[in-house]
Amino acid sequence: MMLDHDRCYRALASRDARFDGQFIAGVHSTGIYCRPSCPAATPRPRNVHFYPTAAAAHEAGLRACKRCQPDAVPGNPEWNLRDDLAGRAMRLILDGVVEREGVPGLARRLGYSERQLGRVLLAELGAGPLALARAHRAETARALLAGTELPVSQVAFAAGFSSIRQCNDTVREVYGATPLELRTLARRGRHGVRGSGGAPDGTTVSLRLAARAPFDGEGVLQYLADHAIAGVERVTTGVDGAVERLLDLPHGSARVRVTLDAERPGVRVVARLQHLSDVAPLTARVRRWFDLDADASSIDLSLARDALLRPFVEAVPGIRIPGALDPAEALVRTMVGQQISLASTRTVLGRIAAEIAALEGRAADEHGLLPFPTSLELATHAPGVLRGPATRITAIHRVASALANGELELDVGLSTAELRSRLLQQPGVGPWTADYVCVRVLGSPDVLLSTDLVLLRTLRSLGAASTAASAAHLGERWAPWRSYATLHLWRASTDLGRPNPSPAEQST
Repeated sequence: MMLDHDRCYRALASRDARFDGQFIAGVHSTGIYCRPSCPAATPRPRNVHFYPTAAAAHEAGLRACKRCQPDAVPGNPEWNLRDDLAGRAMRLILDGVVEREGVPGLARRLGYSERQLGRVLLAELGAGPLALARAHRAETARALLAGTELPVSQVAFAAGFSSIRQCNDTVREVYGATPLELRTLARRGRHGVRGSGGAPDGTTVSLRLAARAPFDGEGVLQYLADHAIAGVERVTTGVDGAVERLLDLPHGSARVRVTLDAERPGVRVVARLQHLSDVAPLTARVRRWFDLDADASSIDLSLARDALLRPFVEAVPGIRIPGALDPAEALVRTMVGQQISLASTRTVLGRIAAEIAALEGRAADEHGLLPFPTSLELATHAPGVLRGPATRITAIHRVASALANGELELDVGLSTAELRSRLLQQPGVGPWTADYVCVRVLGSPDVLLSTDLVLLRTLRSLGAASTAASAAHLGERWAPWRSYATLHLWRASTDLGRPNPSPAEQST
């Protein structure tokens, strides 16, 4: 990732918080690295070097600034923008794949040899996969130390370290402090985690996850409310809104509740985890769910240059892509909703979840929530619980079976093109469904759903386009943010109010 020194230095000199998380400023005269908005005196240009990742700064022998805590910021939007090997690898690393499967597992998922993967990441990001994962573990440890009363021994394993000594050594090297000293230092900051202590299993943690301003969190909650499945999700909207549901994480099911942060852009997460090692994947998935790492100001600036979109951008600054917590779930939900209304989709999915839970002998949790059925459960019970045209039942059953037996693998390490290709190979999955799933699962920023009937209806009312072909041609001027343009046009479709894209109105 090439960083322009002059541009980065101007951002550093102006202490522009919009660039926090997008690059690291390494001050070699002091041996520390900072976020761009660090309040410390601006170093001389010749003394500062800019890095794409904290891991690259670590590899250069620098330690994190104790004053600005450079890792307690929104993530780098590059990992959603970039569809290349480096971007795909970083999405998987942030999801904890290296901790669970090692570098061989990461390379296998990406379809590269370990040596080739390391060479590319070193050239692009200044650090190899182990160093990138190590930096991510250090950041997770800092967050847990900042906001819980968990002893260091539990923090170490929760963050993914293989031993307490490894955690202690890494924290000292990265932050220039012992874990207990770091706990004191980190709590002076405004960002991080607040939560309860307890045993490593069955622990409730609370996290504060930052977003770049502007942040239309209310819009994301409204979207989730419009699509919420009765019995599976509970959503309230507005500035005090929240979404609550069960989520399948690598080490077990978790109950997750997300609310908007009333103090600053971002969200607060309260989760009951089966094991603390799921903190990192939980964080990554919630960040994608609410599109927290998007560079909203750049997106708004670009789209507002277009006269057609300018009123919508001004009305809804900081619009975000409502992400999906699980790729398989996103695909099944979209397929079930084909050719029926949004209200009917929610009812049908709620019935399916309830019937499969009964067949599996599973009761709702103490809050009355059921998990969304797994692919194996859907594959087992689909013929008995699905209703409607036989072709659609067969298509959903085949997809669920392919997901369950590993024939169809979906994860955030895929490129948009590869994910789309895999989906289109499945009977019953057409271009709109594939594109919609890419947007929800990967946060792909540049997909215009040009065949979408809601979008076309809005464009016709504006006198801008009347066919899918003319909409696609029009959308070329909105690149590379066509997904966000789609969201604005969806939002405008209902009395310039809320987003209401119904899969029932799409061609599959």
